[in-house]
Amino acid sequence: MKTTVAFRSVIFLAAAITLAVAVQTSPAVTPAQDSTAIRPFTVPVAAQSALDDLRKRVAATRWPEKETVSDMTQGVQLATMQKLARYWATDYDWRKCETKLKALPQFVTTIDGLDIHFIHVRSKNPNALPVIITHGWPGSIIEQLKIIDPLTNPTAHGGKAEEAFDVVIPSLPGYGYSGKPTGTGWDPIRTARAWVELMKRLGYTKYVAQGGDWGNAVTEQMALLAPSGLIGIHTNMPATVPGDIDKAALAGAPAPSSLSADEKHAYEQLSFFYQHGLGYAQEMANRPQTLYALADSPVGLAAWILDHDGVSMALMSRVINGQPEGLTRDDVLDNITYYWFTNTAVSSARLYWESKLPFFAPKGVAIPPR
Repeated sequence: MKTTVAFRSVIFLAAAITLAVAVQTSPAVTPAQDSTAIRPFTVPVAAQSALDDLRKRVAATRWPEKETVSDMTQGVQLATMQKLARYWATDYDWRKCETKLKALPQFVTTIDGLDIHFIHVRSKNPNALPVIITHGWPGSIIEQLKIIDPLTNPTAHGGKAEEAFDVVIPSLPGYGYSGKPTGTGWDPIRTARAWVELMKRLGYTKYVAQGGDWGNAVTEQMALLAPSGLIGIHTNMPATVPGDIDKAALAGAPAPSSLSADEKHAYEQLSFFYQHGLGYAQEMANRPQTLYALADSPVGLAAWILDHDGVSMALMSRVINGQPEGLTRDDVLDNITYYWFTNTAVSSARLYWESKLPFFAPKGVAIPPR
């Protein structure tokens, strides 16, 4: 896959995207009675009774016996989950996350019959470059909160004024505060079309897109749609592998001898993912409605989210067990609790059922400089 991008330099989480483009934007003005209106969104405050119920459910968890191995090959370890549950039921404070969310400008607009929720923070720099950032599963807007100020206000974080962005962070359909589809068809392609429409409604004539996980899939599809305003994309999950390599990894074959050391490492990661890391994806892609337990048990939901992949599970387990990392226990629980209070465990899982896109096939993305 060859992707040509003319970007200005900016530190973007752990990656850099570079753009060399002058941007002029103007806010959309839409009559209130118009069904396409951008409407202010007020973050709902959880009732105290809902918080009490969550704690009671966590405390009342019926635990299984301890795993029969000394590592995480059977899943999230019992001691880790019990440690997380004790903190969740006693010391964790969801109100702090609510406060962070309520401090941000948030909106909703109806696109293709569905309410789409999004955070929209404009930089004070009038020439800031607009970027639409898409999360994945089991992510949400929660995991993007820390990047908003560095992107909109780079000078406060060691950057340059000309590296500023206007930031748009939507919730995927069926996720968070966005509407839950009542019919089929909301796959990454349809979502990409909705994102293009969203940026159009916001009045942005030139912008970039970023995403990881499902956000990567949506961002790639935006690039394939090639709307006139999209000048470049960035992904932290470049899901492209040569067809023969992908086929061999899927079959569990040894790494081809022709691979370099770096390629072999990537191959081993891909093979492990196919052989051991797709259990959750296979279940959600085939039977998302069967996951009633995730809507009923907070600890069940937490374990399902923690066991996304081996690296993530190990990272979050270290955090829960008290090791300092880039994440904190509150970061982990903010995201899980957000899924709980929005009751989106099953509605978010349906995206796996909806999507028919191959995970790692080349997509043919080509973003020409404008």
